[in-house]
Amino acid sequence: MNVLPNAITFQAGWFATVLGAANGLPWLGLIVALAIVAMHLRSSRRPAVEARLLLAALALGLVFDSLLLSTGWIAYPNGLWAPGLAPYWIITLWALFATTLNVSLRWLRGRDALAVLFGAVGGPLSYLAGARLGAMTFVDTVPAVVALAIGWGALMPVLTRLAARFDGTRSGERPAYISDGWQKADSHG
Repeated sequence: MNVLPNAITFQAGWFATVLGAANGLPWLGLIVALAIVAMHLRSSRRPAVEARLLLAALALGLVFDSLLLSTGWIAYPNGLWAPGLAPYWIITLWALFATTLNVSLRWLRGRDALAVLFGAVGGPLSYLAGARLGAMTFVDTVPAVVALAIGWGALMPVLTRLAARFDGTRSGERPAYISDGWQKADSHG
């Protein structure tokens, strides 16, 4: 899998999903994201393994964004599918984002401090961009952005470790720094 096409398809999916939600067409992003996820899985060497990563990210996203919604700090104009749960289009973005973890964001593996920083900055920026485009509203901006920074900062190392564990884009061998306990291998052997 190539890094540049992976990054480009993610960004295209992000824009389709966010702009669809902003314009009252949240299902549009869902269709585009599912097509990108399907292409990603089709090009994976071990699609079933990669699908586990995408499902794990989707589950984390469902919990995280639903908790954030429950605070009342953010609001979504459409795409809500069940009371108390984040809209389906934003949950779809988590699966879409997971398609980058073993390809264009592979460089974050084993670099937990960098993953924390990447999440703490990139997560809130993505939501702020979504709000600017009209897909969501910050009801109380400061606590929402702080929660996003803390949440994404905490979740990025988890996501990169899950990606290493469920890497369907490479052969069945795990990198040397991944052990069954998700710990870095001892450098002495």
